[in-house]
Amino acid sequence: MKYIFVVFLLATTLFSSNSWQTNYHTALKIAQDKNKRVYMLIVSDDCRWCKKFERTTLKDRKTLERLNEKYILLHVIRDKNYIPSRFKTAPIPRHYFLTSKGKELFSVVGYRDVKIFNSFLDNVDERYERIAK
Repeated sequence: MKYIFVVFLLATTLFSSNSWQTNYHTALKIAQDKNKRVYMLIVSDDCRWCKKFERTTLKDRKTLERLNEKYILLHVIRDKNYIPSRFKTAPIPRHYFLTSKGKELFSVVGYRDVKIFNSFLDNVDERYERIAK
């Protein structure tokens, strides 16, 4: 029983460090302070593909570690949270990869499994490297 509790405690600690922001301006500020980019995920409460993405792809430990390494994570619900008008909010889920200043690096729409989503992360890294030079 103690073993199960310790495993649960460690898992909770690991996943709680993956804190998602819900405020666009706060996410940009943190990204600037930490010299990271921003991954903005736009969802809706009643979107089944959003829920599937959150339940599958975003639960993949390696994907989450990769995101946390380079990004401040921003999760916004299109009918509840502020989203600057320059960003499209439909269809969803919508993924934006931004610089710490809010400049769009890459965007994609829809559910993506772990393999395809990581392929997008590769594309974003390549684009960022070209811009950074």
